[in-house]
Amino acid sequence: MTPITSSPILLTGLTGYIGSQIAVQLLQRGYRVRGTARNPAKAEAVKTAIGQRVATEGLEIVRAELMDADSWRPAMTGVEYVLHVASPLAAVEPKDPNELIVPAREGTLNVLRAATEAGVKRVVITSSMAAVVYGQDNDPANPMTEKNWTNPERKDDVTAYILSKYYAERAAWQHVDETPGAPELVTVNPGAVLGPLIGNNPSDSLLIVQKMMRGDLPGVPKFGFEIVDVRDVADLHLRAMESPAAAGERFLAVAGHRTFLQIAETLRNSVPAQAKKVPRMQFPNFLIRLSALFDPETRGILNELGRKRVASSAKAREVLGWTPRTPEEAIRATAESLIERELV
Repeated sequence: MTPITSSPILLTGLTGYIGSQIAVQLLQRGYRVRGTARNPAKAEAVKTAIGQRVATEGLEIVRAELMDADSWRPAMTGVEYVLHVASPLAAVEPKDPNELIVPAREGTLNVLRAATEAGVKRVVITSSMAAVVYGQDNDPANPMTEKNWTNPERKDDVTAYILSKYYAERAAWQHVDETPGAPELVTVNPGAVLGPLIGNNPSDSLLIVQKMMRGDLPGVPKFGFEIVDVRDVADLHLRAMESPAAAGERFLAVAGHRTFLQIAETLRNSVPAQAKKVPRMQFPNFLIRLSALFDPETRGILNELGRKRVASSAKAREVLGWTPRTPEEAIRATAESLIERELV
């Protein structure tokens, strides 16, 4: 397909797991890419990794920081389309949720305000399934859709990360609705993103697979999550940017729900050399709750026990022709990538 613009695509979060995959696909499709990074010098390593997959003559790196509003104005010069992927993360759950909420929300608004000033045509934002499925009753027989929104008032079922994604996306839609001349907005809401790495820094979503393959987990909890391959998340961003039908829409990016035990089984079948290290046992819920008294990381998953959060990607498939890989393909690709980079 011929590129829809000869102007550079502004890609925030170039150095991230999803952002780097988007950069590869944009370059493969003939687009010029202007990627943002807090430290452009450090981003050169990612550019080198991207260059192992595609020529990078069309990739430039500029400095921009979520909370620095002025840094976004020069980045927007001559840009028609923005893919806003960058978002703050925290290694552990912060005591004050605003440590994540404020930079996520204000960073998104800084990007949108600069895009509005620059006359950008469309902004595609990487939101999350976290902005869709939490704080409400989940019926696996009736998957959640883009019409659903997380309920931030259900404090027993939301974390700082979930709230950051919810408030950032809500703020984005409010800005577009209330601001004359604002760009068209599309959001992509992925589940748990797995799949191959570009570079050697695994994202948080890959850590569970890495820990299973290293033998760090004697057992797994009794729940699961919606999975999607990072290559398909990148593809959906491009479709959301290019399709006229995507304007003003949200799109869930999910390929299927799998439990931790099912993920472990796929790993054993896919990488026999690591099979003995991969856990076979499911921990009962009471043991997980006991562990959470001493382990902050375990504490962060307590609200998943006893719940099955299922979402539908029918809209992306029907409106944009999106055809994702299976969860098993994503799990296998994750394992192969970790082995290739000697990260397990």
